[in-house]
Amino acid sequence: MRILIATDAWRPQINGVVRTYENLRHALEESSHQVIVLSPSDFMTLPCPGYREIRLALPNMAFIAEHVLRNGVEHVHIATEGPIGWATRSICLRHGVRFTTSFHTRFPEYLETYIGLPASISYRVQRRFHRRSIGTFVATPSLKTELERRGFERLMPWARGVDTTLFLPRPDATKKPCAPTFLYVGRVSPEKNIAAFLNLDLPGRKVVVGDGPLLHLLRRQHPNVDFKGSKTGDALASEYSAADVFVFPSRTDTFGLVMLEAMASGLPIAAYPVMGPIDIVTPGLTGILSEDLRAAALQALELNPLKVRAEAMNYDWSSVAEIFVDNVYRAREAGRTIG
Repeated sequence: MRILIATDAWRPQINGVVRTYENLRHALEESSHQVIVLSPSDFMTLPCPGYREIRLALPNMAFIAEHVLRNGVEHVHIATEGPIGWATRSICLRHGVRFTTSFHTRFPEYLETYIGLPASISYRVQRRFHRRSIGTFVATPSLKTELERRGFERLMPWARGVDTTLFLPRPDATKKPCAPTFLYVGRVSPEKNIAAFLNLDLPGRKVVVGDGPLLHLLRRQHPNVDFKGSKTGDALASEYSAADVFVFPSRTDTFGLVMLEAMASGLPIAAYPVMGPIDIVTPGLTGILSEDLRAAALQALELNPLKVRAEAMNYDWSSVAEIFVDNVYRAREAGRTIG
């Protein structure tokens, strides 16, 4: 199948959505599918307000139409609700091209955090975006339940995977740490609730890997925390392997791909019992979920890293790609029309 994926999230951005589609493309191509990616790199861009490292595309409608209509594309999947996503949606609707979408990010909660816009208003916009899709892919059962409650339709489960050859446990993973290292990986921004981690009274070290608008401020406020900036590939894998517990303080993520990377590295998870962690973490086996994040982090030190790694082995990208393609075929075969 020749698949076009339209996404506003792509390199040089570093986030879970980018890693998801990079890995999906590779897995699809390994299975003999052809993948075309429409991304901000194809257009002129402007810096996103508040996130200057993120570039917002100024889509060229003729360019998008050429790719949607004239490249032998058999299916269009729209990954994000940004400028490229809306423009591709418009082209598909104008020409009667059926498409699927994904719901990755709880933008309504983010906008409420940043500018106080009620989430209910933003959700109305997102419902409008996804309503014309023949299927909307969601990562977890809890997200599906939440979106159904908010009036979203035609939701289809689509999990995530992890590269278990890159993310590996350290050789001495079964040893008890003398001075434990607690790790956070992700955007250094308000919606990630990173302050909940930084303010914990924990023994040993705290390490933060990632970039974002709060990085310089939090570096000044927390001089005892090791802020290492953004890392990818082997450098990122090394940070996981050098830590003892992965702390995931977010209350708004729809999945949390970094948790799978941590688990594959043998790191137990400490998180709140909210969407994302409740779908990924097996309490007492791969992590501890609690409203007392400090207690969760300390209890997670007692978990077996090798058993954590074993659970992560269930998440492979080849299976994720198979589910993606199966969802596409099922949505199309259902005979749903755009309207």
